[in-house]
Amino acid sequence: MITRRQLFAGGVALSATGVSATDQTARVGTVTNLPLPRFVSLRSAEINVRRGPGLNYPKDWVFKRAGLPVRVIAEHGDWRRIQDSDDAGGWVYHALISGRRTVLITAPRVLLRRSPLETSPPTAELHQGVIARLRSCKNGWCDVAVESVDGWLPEQAIWGVGPEDFSSSS
Repeated sequence: MITRRQLFAGGVALSATGVSATDQTARVGTVTNLPLPRFVSLRSAEINVRRGPGLNYPKDWVFKRAGLPVRVIAEHGDWRRIQDSDDAGGWVYHALISGRRTVLITAPRVLLRRSPLETSPPTAELHQGVIARLRSCKNGWCDVAVESVDGWLPEQAIWGVGPEDFSSSS
């Protein structure tokens, strides 16, 4: 088994088996009736990623970061096919993911602001790789919290939100 870092260090790209293009573009999951794709987060600090939806499929690598946002792109029984911010993924058991929403800071450095305006005073400086809890989004900005600090970030500085997060905003 290889780790996530080794997967990219070797330039290997993995694809999951047993999922048709139609399954990947479905509007709702056949098991949960929840939207596909949808964002969730990892529940544990060590999650095995398998080549297919079941224990009989080999482990390809391991996620090693609890709270990391991932996108569910397919469902098969108790298994969910997920992708991370680098579009790497595979199949994980449903109990290892959580509906709790988080985002990953992708910008090298970004200021967390008191309100959703570029001119608003900063409340903190965040760096690439930080995971924040997602509270809401509107007008291209997302309200997030990191530990005891909260504020607004521009959508383009994070990964873990989609158009559906802005559709009900005013």
